[in-house]
Amino acid sequence: MLYWLSALSDGGDFFNLFRYITFRAGGAFFTALIFGFIFGRPLINLLRRKYAKGQPIRDDGPESHILTKAGTPTMGGLLILAALTLSTLLWARLDNAYVWLVLGVTVAFGLIGFVDDWAKVSRQTTKGVSARTRFGLGLLIAAVAGVVASMVHPDELSMRLALPVFKDVLINLSWLFVPFAMLVIVGSANAVNLTDGLDGLAIMPVMIAAGTLGVIAYAVGRVDFTEYLDVHYVPGTGELLIFAAGLIGGGLGFLWYNAPPAAVFMGDTGSLALGGALGAIAVSTKHEIVLAIVGGLFVVEALSVIIQVAVYKRTGRRVFLMAPIHHHFEKQGWAEPQIVIRFWIISLILALIGLATLKVR
Repeated sequence: MLYWLSALSDGGDFFNLFRYITFRAGGAFFTALIFGFIFGRPLINLLRRKYAKGQPIRDDGPESHILTKAGTPTMGGLLILAALTLSTLLWARLDNAYVWLVLGVTVAFGLIGFVDDWAKVSRQTTKGVSARTRFGLGLLIAAVAGVVASMVHPDELSMRLALPVFKDVLINLSWLFVPFAMLVIVGSANAVNLTDGLDGLAIMPVMIAAGTLGVIAYAVGRVDFTEYLDVHYVPGTGELLIFAAGLIGGGLGFLWYNAPPAAVFMGDTGSLALGGALGAIAVSTKHEIVLAIVGGLFVVEALSVIIQVAVYKRTGRRVFLMAPIHHHFEKQGWAEPQIVIRFWIISLILALIGLATLKVR
């Protein structure tokens, strides 16, 4: 919205700054951050008043959680979503299709998560919306996003999969592109959802991944950068840096209250929305495979659950003491902050590896 102030510029004044994506990204970051600081505590107080018993704690989880996390309000993802949406609408170009694609996926997955969280806290049960319903709605949203992405991508990139490291390699997926995009977006949403099990565990890796994908979006959206880096040019994706900056600002505002011991959980409202956002950015920028590297922590968390269930059903034995894998380390005696910080370090390392794929050709 504020981009249109650049129309008042004669080329050398303050209003000219609104032409620059980097300036507007900074504005989005601080807008979301300040929003989070201002409205975080009122939201927590509101959630405590309305749902005094907080988020129901699963009986089959770590025993310590029943004592330490009972009564903590959930749906804190509303804070991130509100901050992110406001900052994006204020600072991004609203005539950019990629902005609406990614924001639409984020809000839609957030609505699914909100209904699920609301069902849990209102009924005081760990069972909210059925997994089949959540998964089906997620697939529908991702399918629409995949179709839209195929329509707004340049003709030479539409329906194609770009491979990192290998220069000029494009695989024509044809009609399979939409199911592939669905897999990326829904898989990312659910992987982040599985990771969100300890105070601060999910939000920092999400911010790291968003920052990395934001840099990638900015790079592939500039023809001079793509020529230098020898990557595929996707015009218009640079605006997604503003979305990513808003996500980081809103995430930091939330982390202020989610740091151990958490005063609020993001819930499915936040985890599904943020995971869907990462998947949508990856699909938009043609960096779906790089997302698997940058978000490698989420991949491992999801795989740990898949392996645990598959092996247990086949053999009756457990590979991990408990899944997702962060609970395995809890069972081994690792302190919660120790797990969280080490997982943050791993996420940062994976993000640097993902960024390196821009240059390694």
